Amino acid sequence: MSRVFANIGLSLDGYMAPEGMSVEHWADPEYLNWGANWGALMGWIFELEHFRENLKLGEGGETGPVNDLQRRITEHTGANIMGKRMFDQGAIGWPEDAPFHTPVYVLTHERRDPWERLGGTTFYFVNDGPERALELARDAAGNRDIRISGGANTLQQFLRLGVIEELEIALSPVIFGGGQRLFEDISDATPSFEIASAIDGRLATHLSYKRAE
Repeated sequence: MSRVFANIGLSLDGYMAPEGMSVEHWADPEYLNWGANWGALMGWIFELEHFRENLKLGEGGETGPVNDLQRRITEHTGANIMGKRMFDQGAIGWPEDAPFHTPVYVLTHERRDPWERLGGTTFYFVNDGPERALELARDAAGNRDIRISGGANTLQQFLRLGVIEELEIALSPVIFGGGQRLFEDISDATPSFEIASAIDGRLATHLSYKRAE
C-alpha cells in the first residue's frame, strides 16, 4: 500500500523558504540574501552521495543513515505533487534530467500540455485542485509512495485535507525570521502526529512523524 508523505527542509523558526525566494525576486537587490539563506537550510543535501548521484554532480559525498534515508525516499516514490510556485522556481535550476524520475503533478490555474523531461520525469499541470492531483498521483504511483513536495501553500492544502500520513522534516539550525511558514492557515481538523524516528545528521536533524491512529 502506498503512503502519502511530505519530505521537506525546515528552519528552526518554522519556515520552508526564506523571505524573497520567488521568481519575481530572483535578481532583486533587496532579496539577494535569499540564496545564502536557502543554502544554509538545504546545504546538508548537497553533501550526500545519493543526491550527488541523482543530480549527476560528480562522485563522492557522505554515506550513512541520512544518505540511506534519501535513497529510500527516491526508490520508494512513485509520484510527486507540487505547487506552481515551486515548479517555476525549480524549472530555472533543475537539469534537463530533472531529479524526480516520476510523474509530477503541478497544482496550477494555468492550462498547459504535459512537459516530458529526460530520466522518466513528466510534469502534468492540474487545474482541478489538490484532490484531483492526489487521485492522478495514486493511479500513477501504484504501490509506491506519493510525495507532497511543496511549497508551503501546497503542503497546507494537503494537511487541511488530512491525507498526509507521514511528515519527514530535515530541521536545520538556521533562523529566518520571515518567509514561507509551513504550519499556517491549517485547521483544528488537521490530523495529529506522533514521533516515528530521529536521525542526527551533521548539518540537520532528520525527524519523522507518523499520523496518529
